[in-house]
Amino acid sequence: MKKIQLFIFAILLSSTSVFAQSDATKKADKHFAKFQFVDAIEAYNKLIEKGEGNAYIYSRLAEANYNIFSTVESEKWYAKAIEAGASEPEMLFKYSEMLKANGKYEASNVQMDKFASMRPADDRAVMYKANPEYLSKILDKGKKFNVQSLDLNSNMSDFGGTLQDGKLYITSSRNASRKNYGWNEEPFLDIYEYTVAEDGSYQAENLLDGKINTKYHEGIVSFTPDGKTMFFSRESFFENIYEKDSVSNTKYSVLHLFKAKKGSNGFSEVEALPINSQNYSIKNPTISQDGSIIYFASDMPGGFGKFDIYKATLDANGNVGTPVNMGQKVNTEGQEMFPYVSSNNTLYFSSTGHLGLGGMDVFYTKEIDGKLAPIRNVGIPINSNGDDFAFRMNEETGEGFVSSNREGGKGSDDIYAIKKLQPLCDVLIVGTVLDEKTGKPVSGALTTLVDANGNVLASKPANTDGKVEYIVECDTPTELKVTMEGYESNKVAVKGSNEEEVAVTVNLKPIEEIITPEQVVLNPIYFDFDKSNITARAAFELDNLVQVMNKYPDMVIQATSHTDFRGSKQYNQGLSERRAQTTIQYVISKGIDASRISASGRGETEPAVDCKPCTDQEHELNRRSQFFITSGGPKK
Repeated sequence: MKKIQLFIFAILLSSTSVFAQSDATKKADKHFAKFQFVDAIEAYNKLIEKGEGNAYIYSRLAEANYNIFSTVESEKWYAKAIEAGASEPEMLFKYSEMLKANGKYEASNVQMDKFASMRPADDRAVMYKANPEYLSKILDKGKKFNVQSLDLNSNMSDFGGTLQDGKLYITSSRNASRKNYGWNEEPFLDIYEYTVAEDGSYQAENLLDGKINTKYHEGIVSFTPDGKTMFFSRESFFENIYEKDSVSNTKYSVLHLFKAKKGSNGFSEVEALPINSQNYSIKNPTISQDGSIIYFASDMPGGFGKFDIYKATLDANGNVGTPVNMGQKVNTEGQEMFPYVSSNNTLYFSSTGHLGLGGMDVFYTKEIDGKLAPIRNVGIPINSNGDDFAFRMNEETGEGFVSSNREGGKGSDDIYAIKKLQPLCDVLIVGTVLDEKTGKPVSGALTTLVDANGNVLASKPANTDGKVEYIVECDTPTELKVTMEGYESNKVAVKGSNEEEVAVTVNLKPIEEIITPEQVVLNPIYFDFDKSNITARAAFELDNLVQVMNKYPDMVIQATSHTDFRGSKQYNQGLSERRAQTTIQYVISKGIDASRISASGRGETEPAVDCKPCTDQEHELNRRSQFFITSGGPKK
């Protein structure tokens, strides 16, 4: 069962609408419109057997199989639909998902490239183009959890896993007395309760009574910290709220949130939340550890994708405030669902929009300094090629649950017990920016955190105490770069290997200290071996020269570029001239008038160290640039 789509009753799939329906497809289309995908697949396949296959039928078969997570069949029919002329961007994205779910990562990337070229502004495309090697990065993290299937799983759909007051609560379609749901021909979902025995096993299965469970779908649960109020989702059919399609005569419900009070005889006083609407769904509730915030997923208007994650305040009486979207850092043009906030305020959620291993993956982030840390994939084996969702974990014990439709399970979805083996390791970087001369904090200095390849991870100004905070993954080599008007830019390397706080101090020299009567003295301007293009490291240093020249508008600079002795004299002369020219072009590009800077290449003719043979250090000293002041500058 594909939990990504399970509760999207109000959304009609539209990626195949470009192809016209016909009288021949009416029966199959009616099943499809009613979300009776098993019957729809059978009907469309009969048309194929009669030789009536076309792009429309192939597309419908692909979509129907996609919705029940029949990945091999879905992949096959997406391929045939595209071959027959279907080319909608969303179809290409789903095709890439199915390829990935079947372990065909290279082929998946081919389709993602096509998708990205058609929708370059789509945040899924942007993330993919920015991280083309994302799969290896996820897999290389290694195994941080142990995952074990629970004995209580049935041959139907079982998911969730919420512990409260010695009880385990799950959602399941195992109740054979319920009517089957046409989506996957399994019974409607109910909430079950188990008693946690002394040996940790789950005993005494109990179907919650009719005040909670109805003949319609009920979803996963969450509790206030005192355990006295339970929140859960339920189909709006229960409230006689639905939309009716005039053509297919199909009724479409949405999902609503409810709360129930715990009494001596279980849960009662069931009440719908006032944030519910007949126009959209609200589902997957979770309560913060202090009980002050409720998080949930919704497709309400104004979001970024199909389903987004929202939060709202929750007072002591259970009153819910106005929903607030968690923002574009969390939410994408795909689907974000199943939020969970742990005791250390880490937000875990599942998504199809962020870069993952296939289907829906579990991701996490944490709020710090009023902003969310980068979204990161939890990795294997929590995530698989299938849908992985409903993540819950006790941060103190490292134990919890995740649900998945991965291969090897008993039913269409199964619940897995998890145990954290290694930290989902985060390092809190606390940087302090100081004036090197006075020792006072430099408020407003722009700090930028970059990775080993020079890619910007985040940027923010230092506060009034000269401090900034960043969260990065453990064992991630980074540099904290700091710039400030009136100061020489500086940077420090930062790395942490455990969940810890790493404190670094970045001292800034007043810009005048790099000016001598003859030169502006910069740190070495590095070029890649045998290259003349400006690198990120070189640009960082040249920006100091630009700042000096902006401060002293009459200053004129003569730049010289030197090489080491490796290579012929003629080649080195040409190389140094190319480097000199790209250097002044960079400075000019920053707004400095071309008349104020000139450059010449000196090759190997003016070595700082006259050495033959030379050590690597001596070669580096010879491979330098210098910036001579020919006129202007500070008054003496």
